[in-house]
Parts: sequence; structure tokens; C-alpha cells
Amino acid sequence: MIKVLLADDQVLVRAGFRALLNAEPDIEVVAEAGDGLEAVRLAGQTRPDVVLMDIRMPGVDGLEATRRIGADDDLAGVRVLVLTTYESDEYVYQALRYGASGFLVKDIEPGDLVHAIRVVARGDALLSPGITRRLIADLVRRPRTNTTRPGALAALTERERDVLTRVAGGLSNDEIASVLHLSPLTVKTHVSRMMSKLAVRDRAQLVVLAYESGLVTPGTPPE
Repeated sequence: MIKVLLADDQVLVRAGFRALLNAEPDIEVVAEAGDGLEAVRLAGQTRPDVVLMDIRMPGVDGLEATRRIGADDDLAGVRVLVLTTYESDEYVYQALRYGASGFLVKDIEPGDLVHAIRVVARGDALLSPGITRRLIADLVRRPRTNTTRPGALAALTERERDVLTRVAGGLSNDEIASVLHLSPLTVKTHVSRMMSKLAVRDRAQLVVLAYESGLVTPGTPPE
């Protein structure tokens, strides 16, 4: 059973998500929070598999709540899915840096929401190639910051760097396999090893690190 914590300050939004998710045989909403502080507290109490986290909440917002959950070693198994209106929300990139496993728009189709919960619960990042490219487009519009970590990728092999470049370009494992003439399983293995070497949770954070390290720069088209 996939345990879900809902964090949203709108009662009706939570009620809608709760009814939808509890109707699934493998998903159970175990707690609800109206702000970020309550979300962090309930995450510690209930140890959900997935937190569906709204960003814009009073007091401690979803961004700070995501940071606190991601920084807590006792909550290492808790995955955060950020809820946002992507086009206007300036916090998505920061949420991914803080350990969010992906993001959803609030007008998501019910079936897509259920699928997203299952994807994240099994340890995958919710960053399809299309969503990754949208994230990259947002990074292109942003000014460069001082977060660059040039030595962060020193542990990677040349092949792993090749794969990471394509991951950051928004390519799926199958597309990377085709470009680099590898099997999809080999690509998946490279991605898993990179996550371990770089101490990141998922594909989403790999994309962020690729930009922060300077391996890929905004404006570089996906290959």
C-alpha cells in the first residue's frame, strides 16, 4: 500500500485529492496538512511514501517544508511531489534542488495524478522528457547564479558524463541508448551509478546538478 500525505492549505483541494486517491486499491491517504510546518511534523509521524506538497501555503511554505524533509536522514524514504502552476511558479527549480522528486500542475488529469504517485513511490523521478525540457526552458530564462559546483562531477567516468549530458537535455533512457549506441539497461545502470556517486535522490536532481556543475549551460539545445 502506498501511503500519501496531502499538504495544501485549501480544504476542498485536499478533499478532492483524498477522494481520488483513496478510491485506488493500492493508495491510502494517511494524513493531511494545511501548512508546511504541519506537513513536516506529520511526515515524521506517519512516514508516508509520498508527500503531495503545495508550494504556496501560509507560514512555512511548501518549499521550506520540502527542504526540511529532504535534509532529515530519518525521512530519506519520503518522496515529495510538488504541486504548482508551472508557468507562474518561481520555486520549482529550488524545490528540485531541495530534494523534490518532481512536480505536478494543479489542473492535472485524475489518472495522471494517480500514475504520478505510483511512479514516485517506486523511487523514480517524475520528470518525463517533455517536462525536463520545460524545466530547461525555465533555466534558460534565469540569470546564472553563484551555485556552480565545478568539481561536483569529478567522480564520474567519461561515459557517465555523456549520459548525464543527455539526461539534462531531456532525453529518455531509450533515446539516450539510441544516441550513444547502448542498451536501455546499460543507460539505466549508468544513471543509477551516477545517483549513487553524486548522492542525489533521483533524475530530477541529476538535471539540476548538471547545470550547477557547468556540464550543461542554459541555451545548450538537447541532443
